[in-house]
Amino acid sequence: MQKLAFQAYSLITKNSENKRYIFDPIRKKFVILSPEEWVRQHVIRFLLDEKKAPKSWVNVEKQFTLAGLQKRFDIIVFSADGSAQVLIECKAPGVSITQDAFDQVARYNMNFNAQYMMITNGLNHYYCRFDYENQQYHFCKDLPMLNPM
Repeated sequence: MQKLAFQAYSLITKNSENKRYIFDPIRKKFVILSPEEWVRQHVIRFLLDEKKAPKSWVNVEKQFTLAGLQKRFDIIVFSADGSAQVLIECKAPGVSITQDAFDQVARYNMNFNAQYMMITNGLNHYYCRFDYENQQYHFCKDLPMLNPM
């Protein structure tokens, strides 16, 4: 798999029945290793190792309903009170991050009202904070620490 713009993390992979799998520590199971999953697992390690998010606060690939349609988010980090801290959209390294990706995560965030959003293809990371008072997004250099205070 392609080297990404993250620290080198120890990720557990295995081969089975001519397919490659990677262990997801949040879902606690091996999942098929696709380019997007490679990015998603690096983001999970980034959240757990660098941003100190507790595992119990991180949700991965769960369905939700938006305007009557079934959608699926990549990653959400909640806080101790259950409010959404960060909504994250992962793309494969070969996928350019376009306005469509920002629009997608903004639409999804109407459902969650996360304080921060992150969009990444593993090579480029974009972080923004939503100013609910002025209804504007502000780009940030990084995400804050996500550990409980």
